[in-house]
Amino acid sequence: MLQIKYFTFGPFSENTYVIHDENKKALLIDPGNFSESETQKLHDFIIKNELKIEKILLTHAHIDHVFGLQWASDTFGVHVYMHEAETPVLASNPVSAQRFGLTISPFKGEITYISENDTITMGEETFKIYHVPGHSPGSVAYHHERQNFMISGDVLFQGSIGRTDLPGGNGQQLLDSIRDKLFVLHGDVQVYSGHGPVTTIGFERDFNPFFNRL
Repeated sequence: MLQIKYFTFGPFSENTYVIHDENKKALLIDPGNFSESETQKLHDFIIKNELKIEKILLTHAHIDHVFGLQWASDTFGVHVYMHEAETPVLASNPVSAQRFGLTISPFKGEITYISENDTITMGEETFKIYHVPGHSPGSVAYHHERQNFMISGDVLFQGSIGRTDLPGGNGQQLLDSIRDKLFVLHGDVQVYSGHGPVTTIGFERDFNPFFNRL
């Protein structure tokens, strides 16, 4: 049984996820730890639980989801996995951060590109990948079918969807991505979003106002 721990970090209240199994193998998803205290809190959890981070996964590469990426890459010495379409987004983060009066250095580390037809493994566990552009060109969701949950990034939230006014965003593309890739899944699938609380596919399919306008 996989355990899911999330932390809400940074000036944008981003959700950073650590998923681990009973053998202490773990995935770190969207490391958004911003301050020294947040980094210490995340590191303490990993050390206390004797977890071995095997991969760092990105749902996308906007600054709030990668504030701690360089630290995580340097600390754990593992590859970063993201969609290739996020390459320019990641590269533009130093400039993007300046718009908010923040600072982030160019990322230096090993990146493995993933796509829709790939899977992510951790021990005996497997995650399906859905390419769900619209919020960002390379947005992906990671779906664990056996345990009935997904990490959706900033694609789908409780009662909302991701913003589409950033470079590479596209409103209709995002709606299509959600409708064609996510809403076809079973309604009980739990959705762990990049911001805000956990929801389900069924709840959003029935009540999300972006899909149920009069």
